[in-house]
Amino acid sequence: MGMSPEARAFTAGLLVSNSAPHLGTAVTGRRHLTPFGRDSGPVVNLVWGLVNLTGGLLLLRTVAQAEGTDQKWYSRLVAFESGCAVFAMWMAVTEKALSVIRARD
Repeated sequence: MGMSPEARAFTAGLLVSNSAPHLGTAVTGRRHLTPFGRDSGPVVNLVWGLVNLTGGLLLLRTVAQAEGTDQKWYSRLVAFESGCAVFAMWMAVTEKALSVIRARD
């Protein structure tokens, strides 16, 4: 059994939100935490950000096509936004508790 459209929209929100810090880090040429290492370089962050963005957008496409609704994925927007909000809260809490992202001189 596959994921419900709401679960896919929520997961898409997580993935799309996760792409932003990695793509921003890549553009600025800085290092940032990825699953491949604590201090991954810009190229790794670019690839990881694009993987997250692509995965999120592909999930959104399946949500938009789900069940042939006329409203497309708009009825699932709350689930997508909830995924974005959960990711933002997770980032804030883990940074406060663990100081994962450290300032560099």
